[in-house]
Amino acid sequence: MSTPPPTNSPTSAAEQNWRGVAADEIEGELSAETSAGLAARSRRLLGDLLRPWRRDLRWLVLIVLVENVARLSIPYLVKEGIDTGIPPIRESDDLKPLLLVVGLVLVATITQAISRNLFLVRSGRLGQDILLTIRQRVFRHFQHLSPAFHDRYTSGRVISRQTSDVDAIYEMLESGFDGLVTAALTLVGTATLLLVLDVKLGLVALLCGPALAWLTNWFRKESAQTYRATREKVALVIVHFVESMNGIRAVQAFRREPRNQQIFDDVNEQYRAANLRAFRLVAWFMPGIRLIGNLTIGVVLLYGGYLAYQGEVTVGVLAAFLLYLRQFFEPMTEISQFYNTFQSASAALEKLSGVLDEEPDLPEPTDPVPLVSPHGEIRFDHVRFEYAAGVPVLPDLDLCIPAGQTVALVGTTGAGKTTVAKLATRFYDPTDGVVLLDGIDVRRLRDSDLRRAVVLVTQENYLFSGSISDNIRFGRPEATDADVQAAAHAIGAHGFIEALPQGYDTQVSNRGGLVSAGQRQLVAFARAFLADPAVLILDEATSSLDVPSERLVQRALQTILAGRTAVVIAHRLSTVEIADRVLVMEHGRIVEDGAPADLIAADAGRFADLHRAWVESLA
Repeated sequence: MSTPPPTNSPTSAAEQNWRGVAADEIEGELSAETSAGLAARSRRLLGDLLRPWRRDLRWLVLIVLVENVARLSIPYLVKEGIDTGIPPIRESDDLKPLLLVVGLVLVATITQAISRNLFLVRSGRLGQDILLTIRQRVFRHFQHLSPAFHDRYTSGRVISRQTSDVDAIYEMLESGFDGLVTAALTLVGTATLLLVLDVKLGLVALLCGPALAWLTNWFRKESAQTYRATREKVALVIVHFVESMNGIRAVQAFRREPRNQQIFDDVNEQYRAANLRAFRLVAWFMPGIRLIGNLTIGVVLLYGGYLAYQGEVTVGVLAAFLLYLRQFFEPMTEISQFYNTFQSASAALEKLSGVLDEEPDLPEPTDPVPLVSPHGEIRFDHVRFEYAAGVPVLPDLDLCIPAGQTVALVGTTGAGKTTVAKLATRFYDPTDGVVLLDGIDVRRLRDSDLRRAVVLVTQENYLFSGSISDNIRFGRPEATDADVQAAAHAIGAHGFIEALPQGYDTQVSNRGGLVSAGQRQLVAFARAFLADPAVLILDEATSSLDVPSERLVQRALQTILAGRTAVVIAHRLSTVEIADRVLVMEHGRIVEDGAPADLIAADAGRFADLHRAWVESLA
């Protein structure tokens, strides 16, 4: 049994740097901006999200205002009850003032309870509406971003945006708004009432202000960095987990479990350390607030007791002061909790705003040309394309594929065949030149029109959760069961589908892992046939088929490709034989062009050599 390589091996050193690379990728979303720019961008996003619910927010503010007015009135009523409602027994036995004060306290308590209930119901509904909008907006935007974006933006980061970042915003909406408004109203209202009750005693109580301001400002600055770090570290954990699970077969086949566990333990430890730093901040801030509060109460009790002894303040005023001071310092701990959620949510908003501000590489045309009845002519007019700047994949491609013609692209790996397919489907735009469909620049076509007209089937066909029938009608949701079965019959997939436990209703999960690779491609062919495009592009689409399945597909292709333009990219020359025309590509250029039979009959050239080698391999 093999063991992991020692930690001082070159492989181990490279993997120890993995977390740094991954962190750079994630932090790269934000590295081009300053903290002020990030904050401005997240505030803009938050403003956009809250704008449709401004009226609801005003109602919430009013409800919180009523609740806090009721709560702040209670210490003052206690003061009135002590000073006027409980006179010396020898002077009066009239309890009406006391009963009146008790009644008012009861009214304030009921008002506070009702307003609290209204706030929780309305704020809960508003929070869920905003979260629904965020999820919809992020999902919609991710879907419209080009394949080039998704090539560089890992699936783990996508999941992190939709889960942990949205959850952080939910926590802020759930408790942060209430805590902030309540704290602000309580601090301002309490400070005002303290001065109204007694100026001298109020000024003594407010001497704690500078210490509170310094401690709060320190916590605000430190927590901003700390909570941004926690968002970045949790994204690292999600990225590694998702990618390991997506590639679990490769992980197990190459016995990568120990190494992947080491990497996961490393990023998980980073996340733990970031959270510990956040907890340590709170551990200093909250006790510090309580210490300042208790010292202030002690000073006020000492000085207020002296004033009461001198007859300058009443016992009721002193009691109200002590109650108000308790209310004054309680929101400070709530502010610390709000900063926890706010800083975490701010970091999440920065991440989300970075994604939502990402401009699509392939924007929709501002003045689209309608494509009513596509014929399927494809033309590449002096097309140049580069994945990396200065490294052309297609140096200068001129190519015309007439409508209804089946063209096979052959050549060695890296010759540019798949690039031609991606440009024809507008998964990328050419660096120079024009790709035309029926004489129209594909950049001037609506994405929906182009996708209906041109369909790409690859060797890595994704089956979504749902039934086999749902996967076949993926490109035409309105198709009937009869349409689905007709497509399966035409492609030669009906037999194996009927043999499944529930036939067409058999549920597919885990990307279609319950069916073979060949069966997945047959389903993908049926999906493309049902979509009925004018142009069908098959990119190595028969590479995963066994010989019997390939023969079924070849027979079906005669029907599928009839009357439509087809571009077939294949290494198997058995698939190429059905083509009207063969294009041999090399280094992004077409080096041979002709009918398969003509190129073979010439007995010279690259295609003839490929055909001769293929025949010999079958002998």
